[in-house]
Amino acid sequence: MRDAYHEELDSIGDSLVEMARLVGSAIGRATTAILDSDLKLAESVIEGDQKVDDLQHDLEGRAIALLARQQPVATDLRIVVTSLRMSADLERSGDLAQHVAKLTRLRYPSRAVPQDLHATILEMGQLAQRLMAKAAEVIVTKDVDLAMQLEQDDDAMDLLHRTLFQHLMDERWKHGIETAVDVTLLGRYYERYADHAVAVAKRVVYLVTGEHADELQADIQPEIQPVSGVEGA
Repeated sequence: MRDAYHEELDSIGDSLVEMARLVGSAIGRATTAILDSDLKLAESVIEGDQKVDDLQHDLEGRAIALLARQQPVATDLRIVVTSLRMSADLERSGDLAQHVAKLTRLRYPSRAVPQDLHATILEMGQLAQRLMAKAAEVIVTKDVDLAMQLEQDDDAMDLLHRTLFQHLMDERWKHGIETAVDVTLLGRYYERYADHAVAVAKRVVYLVTGEHADELQADIQPEIQPVSGVEGA
């Protein structure tokens, strides 16, 4: 009986990894679709989000059944509860990739992204995909150090997000209000997607250590010495 119980716990982890890989692929394909105005690819991302939703619903059902039947405690309880929260983050990530694809469809056959912002949006999409791939790796390996790195990696996304706004606020902006709104939304989608990848990694930290990532980081921080010559680095 206990072997079946732990197999079910493992299967929940497998579902999380599959969700992470699906939404990682989705944001990559959605980025290609928005930049190339590829309607067929956009539609495949939109339709594919249903599989992510189905996986989440299935995971929720199995997790709730485990809570009811087995009444897990300690680490096992953390696994079930944390898995439910991670599945919500991953499902939302899939929605955000779908939003990018829907914007492609909305503007087709025109392109939502002006040529001078292609490089920035491409970089945001590639970074989002890498962050989610790393989150999937964290789920598999339970590597706390790797999980803690994701928040630092997310700083690059925040920088790209600010870069977009600098373009929008530039007095030389010549692409009109509609495109400005589109670019603003895209920046928000990618920024929030990255936040969800970081949240998944943080939940793994809690699953492994029983401490929240922010608390663990605060414990480690005093041991980090400032870089020589840089006050408060």
